[in-house]
Amino acid sequence: QVQLVESGGGLVQAGGSLRLSCAASGRSFSRYYMGWFRQAPGKEREFVVAITWSGAITNYADSVKGRFTISRDNAKNTVYLQMNSLKPEDTAVYYCALGGRIYSYARTSVNDYDYWGQGTQVTVSS
Repeated sequence: QVQLVESGGGLVQAGGSLRLSCAASGRSFSRYYMGWFRQAPGKEREFVVAITWSGAITNYADSVKGRFTISRDNAKNTVYLQMNSLKPEDTAVYYCALGGRIYSYARTSVNDYDYWGQGTQVTVSS
């Protein structure tokens, strides 16, 4: 049984920072790409960032480049999302996701991910 558990969300003022974590269990975490997505009320789930199985290659949405940083610790089965210079438009539920292909590149489509966490709310006030 694969489980992804996110933590670290909360309320922050614009310009502030948050660090999200996603702990995985039940699959050979180190062989799969991981991603973060977000969904704001009334909007579709959108890609934020992804990272390859080794952590060597990352892929960011243009809206978060230069502000967000993804990393992973395969020894701890955990992926992180450091979010700096947060903006009100970053407000959303953030989901981590585990990829569906081993040793693949960092994919950006929701359809390329097999497992999802329950989500963690990030609210940025202006």
